[in-house]
Amino acid sequence: MRRDSIFYYLFQTYPTLLFELLPNPPANAANYRFDSVAVKEPKFEIDGVFLPPETETPGVVYFCEVQFQKDERLYERLFGELFLYFYRNRERFQDWQAVLIYPTRSKEQGDIHPYRALLSSEQVHRVYLDELGEFEELPLDVSLLVLTTLKQNKAPVAARYLINRCQQELQEPAARRGIMEIITRKTGKFESP
Repeated sequence: MRRDSIFYYLFQTYPTLLFELLPNPPANAANYRFDSVAVKEPKFEIDGVFLPPETETPGVVYFCEVQFQKDERLYERLFGELFLYFYRNRERFQDWQAVLIYPTRSKEQGDIHPYRALLSSEQVHRVYLDELGEFEELPLDVSLLVLTTLKQNKAPVAARYLINRCQQELQEPAARRGIMEIITRKTGKFESP
């Protein structure tokens, strides 16, 4: 899916972006490395795993799941994958955190009762992109996440705004090009003004 590749690119390029969504990010957020992993037997695919710096052993591993379609078995799968991965890599990590990113609350699994303790714990963070605040007031990289949720008729205006903001805020040409590429992926063949 196109959106998965956008989020993958965003997290690969800006690994600290995940931590901007959390109320208490780790002090060493800038040192985390993003990866996508498969847990075999049975094979599970985890959207994103943020691995702590290798100099910090054991560290805290962050699991990220981006969910734009309703999946009534998401928590069964996610916690199964997460716990199996953590079990198999226990010597590397002292703790784990999970971040679930939804465009809106309506995309969340309906029956959360079996997972109520985990979902209300300090280890699981549910982020609803439409509840982060006013688009123009968000940090630039968080605005890029929200851009992925906008309807096609609103995306070009938001993209123009982000391009202008990017040109004003970012001095580094490579960083500007990277953001322009992300915006172009979301809005199609959008031309800057």
